[in-house]
Amino acid sequence: MKFDMIQEGSDLLWMIPASSFSLAMTLQCGQCFRFSSTDGQFSGVANGRLLRMQQTDQFVRFFDMSLDEFHAVWANYFDCETDYDALHTLFSSDPTLCRAIEHTGGIRVLRQDGFETLISFLISQNNNIPRITKSIALLCERFGDPIEEHAFSFPDAKTLSSASLSDFAGLSLGYRDRYLLDAAQKVSSGEIDLLKLYTCPIEEARQTLRTICGVGPKVAECVLLFGFARLSCVPMDTWMKKVMARYYQSGLPKEILPYAGIAQQYLFHYARCFDTF
Repeated sequence: MKFDMIQEGSDLLWMIPASSFSLAMTLQCGQCFRFSSTDGQFSGVANGRLLRMQQTDQFVRFFDMSLDEFHAVWANYFDCETDYDALHTLFSSDPTLCRAIEHTGGIRVLRQDGFETLISFLISQNNNIPRITKSIALLCERFGDPIEEHAFSFPDAKTLSSASLSDFAGLSLGYRDRYLLDAAQKVSSGEIDLLKLYTCPIEEARQTLRTICGVGPKVAECVLLFGFARLSCVPMDTWMKKVMARYYQSGLPKEILPYAGIAQQYLFHYARCFDTF
């Protein structure tokens, strides 16, 4: 995607109109759980770094960010290489998606760390966003490395694999603690090679993830979409099942299937927030 960046002191301005990219919707649409908003500013940890950002109608301000760092790390994280304008044109040939894009087209599917995404969506099962967010924050505080005051990195597989179930006490994980331990042990031991999930056949990737205790079809789709950029994956929760039953009994249009995960995020967020389908 073509975009302009301006260095303003220690801050970096991404000159992108709010109509093309919504920081709020992208960070609050259920794909990530480590960002919070205060007085219009978003802050959170990704890739081992504390990010602080603010959006106006014309640009996104990244506090304490250099152009080199943005290109090296965050252009990929915010999926700047994907032409979302072209996808909107493609999706808008479908009337239901066209209506959703009018309200949610500022969403981008983030390219998050695969292991963090796996653990996060194991925690998300039968859970709500405030509790998920709290559990992940406590997990990072207990097992991660300090970055700044009250900010911690996400723990790696080796660190979590050496924990015992009792070490997870007080993190509001409930029965999910054994899921996290099983996932960490299988990744740390090499039984599961997460790098292969980026490129192996999609059914193989799904089946690999489902060997982890607690990973069912929905969690596998979430992990592959949000953690491994497998954009054809479509997580099916209650909202998406309603949308599919009402509008797509025969499935999503064939021409959008390679990017069905992005289309799903528009449909999901629109149904969840506006409920006007």
